[in-house]
Amino acid sequence: MGQPIYLDYQATTPIDPDVFSAMEPWLRDKAGNPHSAHKMGREAAAVIELARDRIAALMPKNGKVIFTSGATEAINLVVYNIARNEGAFAASSIEHAAVHDAMTGHAPDKPLHMLPVTSEGLVDLNAAQTAMPPQCALVATMLVNNEIGTIQPVEALADMAHQRGGLFLCDAVQGYGRVDIPSNVDFVAISAHKIHGPKGIGALWVREGISLSPLIYGGGQEQGVRSGTLSPALCAGMGAAAKIAKERADKDRAHVANLYQRALREFADWHINGSTDERYKGNLNIWRDGVDSAQLLSSLRGIAFSAGSACASGSGRPSHVLKAIGLDKSALTSSIRLGFGRFTREDDIVQAARAINMAAKG
Repeated sequence: MGQPIYLDYQATTPIDPDVFSAMEPWLRDKAGNPHSAHKMGREAAAVIELARDRIAALMPKNGKVIFTSGATEAINLVVYNIARNEGAFAASSIEHAAVHDAMTGHAPDKPLHMLPVTSEGLVDLNAAQTAMPPQCALVATMLVNNEIGTIQPVEALADMAHQRGGLFLCDAVQGYGRVDIPSNVDFVAISAHKIHGPKGIGALWVREGISLSPLIYGGGQEQGVRSGTLSPALCAGMGAAAKIAKERADKDRAHVANLYQRALREFADWHINGSTDERYKGNLNIWRDGVDSAQLLSSLRGIAFSAGSACASGSGRPSHVLKAIGLDKSALTSSIRLGFGRFTREDDIVQAARAINMAAKG
């Protein structure tokens, strides 16, 4: 049996061969600890700083990049620090669990105000004006929603947060390298494996003038904020992934747009969840009357796709994102998510769609 058709790019992306090549020497031949003073250590440190510069090239200009194990750690580092500040927390109702759970976990006594979304899966700016408290410590909104692909009005929400004395955290995991990040945010969290890089590494971008206390104590290796030996291989891979994303931005965008149009034709009888205008087109979340998404996933083992966030799979809970946009129980349980990108072929879309449509008809 051959490899499944892979349509789960929101969960993770296939590693780019050039990323693998950039990592290989640091896994095989180059053994230096980047925090050592000898030549091998300095070589390892240099590749990490090159990676840092490449990652920063896709960020706003006035900040620094801190390496982490992924976006979840980056988000927790921010929330842990801001939890001690005066004011409430606010987040969109469709944020990833990493944001909601970090906010309630690090500050159980601090109010968490949910910013409602429209039926198109976009934060309602008028409602946000009311829902956002007059004194904020931190507001969080993702750039691109991981379940339905909608691009959020981050710039306007960051302005609202600042007007209330708060800071703004942008989870850019799904949008980094694909959608421009507004320049007025204060923190940006990303993960390498969503941009064809390796798993186990991410980064936090922090605006100049903001200082953070460590979440992890030890040797203070990463700018005094994060202790532990950095992996030159993982850093090199993430840096290479960012460099490729920047160089291929137009080509990748055109390819994804073409795949999206083909998918729309193949799934013409399905309903789209979320805005068709304000969305990243590598994410297609759809539903159809009478479909049991769990049964569909089980019966189509030759296609890798999803019924929602991989991070919440197996929880048994319906998607909080789909509930927030007003889907009823029938639509909730019949929704599927298809994710595609750089290495997806048009024929993959066609073959998968025909198999899914046939199975959906029973």
